[in-house]
Amino acid sequence: MAELLSYLFPWRYAGLISQLVRREVDARYRQSLLGLVWAFLTPLLMLGVYTFVFRFVFKLRWGGAGDETDLLFALRLYAGLAVFHFFAECVNRAPRLVLDQPNLVKKVIFPLELLAWINALSALVHLGIALLLLLVFTAWERGGLPLSVVALPLVWLPLLPLCVGLGWLLAAIGTYVRDVAQVLGMLVSLLMFLSPIFFPLEALPEVVRPWMFLNPLALTITQTREVLLDGVWPDGLALALHLLGCCAMAWVGAAFFRAARKGFADVV
Repeated sequence: MAELLSYLFPWRYAGLISQLVRREVDARYRQSLLGLVWAFLTPLLMLGVYTFVFRFVFKLRWGGAGDETDLLFALRLYAGLAVFHFFAECVNRAPRLVLDQPNLVKKVIFPLELLAWINALSALVHLGIALLLLLVFTAWERGGLPLSVVALPLVWLPLLPLCVGLGWLLAAIGTYVRDVAQVLGMLVSLLMFLSPIFFPLEALPEVVRPWMFLNPLALTITQTREVLLDGVWPDGLALALHLLGCCAMAWVGAAFFRAARKGFADVV
């Protein structure tokens, strides 16, 4: 029990985690000409492409609202994409977290459970950049930010235990089963179109809507738009239940990783 709690609350390694997260983010852009600027340019270019395709080629309207501006439509898309890409970045890299660090497994005394935290927190840097862009363009479009935006950190909070827990689970499985990464890539791509990113939940038939919340991203994406763009406060009960479920996922992932790590040195 105490060891699992140290997985979930690694306070004693806070300095090490911070150092490795900075190194991870820096390593991604170190050799590029524009450096960290790409972290801003990439989502903006992606947003422009999606907006052009869905707004001007397919001529979609958000929930049938024909009077919505192009920028507001783009922000609704981007709010969903920001959440999804954080999740996708964490999950897609998870199966190789242990495989890519053989020296830490075999030669160095290192708390391997930190790899999932480093993976999630480095992805959180990009989510923070997405948040900055969302706030700036929402304030520009709306002439200010709604008071409900202060609840956005609470809306996004369940993502952290969810992604860390999945990181432990997938890293452990991926160390033994190398095909997990390929299968996972297809599943994550499918999840993008099964999540309410390009459509509101209200566009679905009523009989289907409750099933959509089996998708762990559905509530977060929906409430992100509500608190940021619509000035609606999140549903506290739904948010609490979602956080509880994500924490349960973190606990399961930590327990599985702890059991599986005993054989890592034999297969890495």
